[in-house]
Amino acid sequence: MAPTETIILSVYTCIYKCDLIASEYPIKAVKNFPHHMTAFEHPWHSVWHHAQIATLTESRAAYGLVHDAAIATREDRIVWIGASDTMPADLFDSCPDKRDCEGHLVTPGLIDCHTHLVYGGNRAHEFEMRLNGASYEEIARSGGGILSTVFATRAASRDELYQSALSRVQEFLNEGITTIEIKSGYGLTTPDEAKMLSVARQLGAEQPVDVVTSFLGAHALPPEFEGRSDEYIELVCNEMLPAIAAENLADAVDAFCEGIGFSPAQVERVFEKAEQLGLPIKLHAEQLSDLKGSVMAANHGALSVDHLEFLAAGDVPRLADAGTVAVLLPGAFYCLRETKLPPIESLREQRVPIAIASDSNPGSSPVASPTLMMNMACTLFRLTPEEALAGYTRNAARALGLQNEIGTLEVGKRAHMVLWDVKSPAELSYRIGGNACLAVLYRGQHR
Repeated sequence: MAPTETIILSVYTCIYKCDLIASEYPIKAVKNFPHHMTAFEHPWHSVWHHAQIATLTESRAAYGLVHDAAIATREDRIVWIGASDTMPADLFDSCPDKRDCEGHLVTPGLIDCHTHLVYGGNRAHEFEMRLNGASYEEIARSGGGILSTVFATRAASRDELYQSALSRVQEFLNEGITTIEIKSGYGLTTPDEAKMLSVARQLGAEQPVDVVTSFLGAHALPPEFEGRSDEYIELVCNEMLPAIAAENLADAVDAFCEGIGFSPAQVERVFEKAEQLGLPIKLHAEQLSDLKGSVMAANHGALSVDHLEFLAAGDVPRLADAGTVAVLLPGAFYCLRETKLPPIESLREQRVPIAIASDSNPGSSPVASPTLMMNMACTLFRLTPEEALAGYTRNAARALGLQNEIGTLEVGKRAHMVLWDVKSPAELSYRIGGNACLAVLYRGQHR
């Protein structure tokens, strides 16, 4: 986009958002906006019209829903949203790409903010072990769990990792994902962690999806460091993290704070190093026990804390104060047959943003369906359909620090949007199985 056009877009977006504050419903500001400012005197590149548009903006209308609406894009940005019957006729007529949505639903592109998609092998045998009575912790302590995937990932070539991850990524893309986070954590050596993250970067460069990477070197204790966890944390801080940062392979730093992982004190050392390198932090916390890792992470301004089944209700205000997102992972909850629920009511009362993610991984959540995760979030965690959809859009964007770019349908934001073969947003979490995705616009281009 040319500098002049960027300035016009910025001015329009600023005026638009100011007008929103004074409007009863967000759409009125767009609907009544002067024609010459709406158009920028440039043609639209794409317009979807006669749609039910769930903008997911925080408004009085459920889902930020606008009925019989249209949304227009130019290059990779949204430039107009409004009622279909208020579209400027000249811009609509000259638009080269028009789609009549026939009353179907349009949402922001879905965002999965917690996955482990790059790995070698699989752990179907551990699934069988669990069904024969073994616990997740027992499997991990017997040499299974994360370490079994570590051995398979170390043995896999870079191309083998790419090809296996590509098939999983494609499943997510087919169901409306436009942004996905991918963690390392199955290498546990500097070269192998870098190998995983470079594969994730390649996926983002070669596939029509935005990939956000997280360095998860403090995921498990590698066998060569058995009994020497502090020494391994030293390696993570002094060798791995600087090398990963120097190669620009990670957008954030994560860790597994658990009895079978690392202590809050050890994780804090990793976070302090991340802060020195200018990398934001996230944390696997309170999945199996309450070690107060979430509080520690919030004290460091974490983007998110994830899992949270054992999070104490009394610690929720600290997340609220820090602006840290609570990421719930119903797939792992389901696969591990967990029974202790996260403190949902406390999260609601304290207005902590709740995101939903797949935790897609070979051991505890081998899943690649965001709408199934929304259904599980409703059935297992008692979230409402609106909370579940916000968890895969607006709040997932916050969990990645990308809320100014994606997660809602607003003028000026990235043109990521999905057309669904449903008429009501609740149908996305109501259905169990199947794929209602009809079309995806990614960065303003049909995918």
